[in-house]
Amino acid sequence: MRRVIKPGRSVKGVLRVPGDKSISHRALLCGSLADGPVRIENLSPAHDVRNTALSLQALGVVIRPTLLLPALSPNPLGKGVGVRSGEARGEVFVHNAEGFSPPARVLDAGNSGTTMRLLAGLLAGQNFAATITGDASLRKRPMQRVIDPLTQMGAKIESDNGYAPLKIIGQKLRGIRYELPIASSQVKSALLLAGLHAKGVTTVSEPSPTRDHSERMLRYLGISLEISNGAVSVQGGARPKAKALMVPGDFSSAAFFLVVGALVPDAQITITDVGINPTRTGLLDVLRAMGAQIAIENEREIAHEPWGDLTVKSSELRAVRVGGALIPRMIDELPVLAICATQAHGTTVIQDAHELRVKETDRIRAVTENLKRMGAQLEERADGWVIAGPQKLHGAVLDSFGDHRIAMAFAIAGLIAQGETIIEGAEWVEISYPEFFEDLESLVRS
Repeated sequence: MRRVIKPGRSVKGVLRVPGDKSISHRALLCGSLADGPVRIENLSPAHDVRNTALSLQALGVVIRPTLLLPALSPNPLGKGVGVRSGEARGEVFVHNAEGFSPPARVLDAGNSGTTMRLLAGLLAGQNFAATITGDASLRKRPMQRVIDPLTQMGAKIESDNGYAPLKIIGQKLRGIRYELPIASSQVKSALLLAGLHAKGVTTVSEPSPTRDHSERMLRYLGISLEISNGAVSVQGGARPKAKALMVPGDFSSAAFFLVVGALVPDAQITITDVGINPTRTGLLDVLRAMGAQIAIENEREIAHEPWGDLTVKSSELRAVRVGGALIPRMIDELPVLAICATQAHGTTVIQDAHELRVKETDRIRAVTENLKRMGAQLEERADGWVIAGPQKLHGAVLDSFGDHRIAMAFAIAGLIAQGETIIEGAEWVEISYPEFFEDLESLVRS
């Protein structure tokens, strides 16, 4: 599907973005481990989250209402079903009274690395075998980083030379101490889930802080964790309590509107009920360092997660240097930051982002190719970009490269370009934000 983006004269309005995708995955998984029914409010409508839910259902978990079963809108990506945003923002109940059961089919994680890696952790300690696969993109993403530590815990995992599909043959696990060679919240979360089924203590040490949604949720659900000096430990044998979970708005989705609000003249956008967990808001810090006018109001904490309302206004931006420990806090927002950098005064350097090479696509290459099609001058490096600004962008035919965040980032670029921009493969926004284009259009004054 192609989408035409026209320049925006201004952007104004109030918006509520969908529930946080990362937290929604974890809410479903932790809910499936709880000692009773768990109510989840504002579950993300993303296709990635749908794949986690369908996988859990195949493992015998009851999810009510059955709005995640094949009864809703067609999936524009070609198979399965979607979740209507309006319904997904209501209540979902998760219950696993009978325990997990062997699946009758191969579990399909679709495009979701979170689904595959966290399910691997959950399944490693069960008493049956299960296979998890994914789409062509996911089958190219490295899984050895989760296979190795789970194997050290006693799991038996068969793979295609470190890539999916993964056949996980459940075993009795033992707690280990594991130092992550690369900061990864997905691997950390997988090991914590496996640690709940292991004998003894499982400790995960990370080289730099990553998103801590799993730790916050497990603590909220009554699991005792020890967190100190960059390491988190969990005692095996514990079971989460059944407590209601409310999912905040997804900061990674809000990020696109923060950037467009800062870049488009005569702009003011308020995004309500957004998760402002400091392990996720690196882009907020960077935009403010660039001179963006962003206010946080109505700050509060729900289910151990910080929430707030964000208001952004048109701003004159200056270049920054981004790297080091900041990168894990904004890894998903780096493509749209690159768009932002083309409009900032000075030379922006984004480095230490090697991880972008092994996302849904090679995001460093994808951003470079699309920006060059729009007339931008930039230097592509192995771990990021060097981008001078401000530069004028012109409309062009762009490729999403089958990546939801590339599609959304270049929709924002299209709003500040001269002439029309056409995005091929725009349907991939369904992976994380099905109503992105509709929400964007509701704010634009052309």
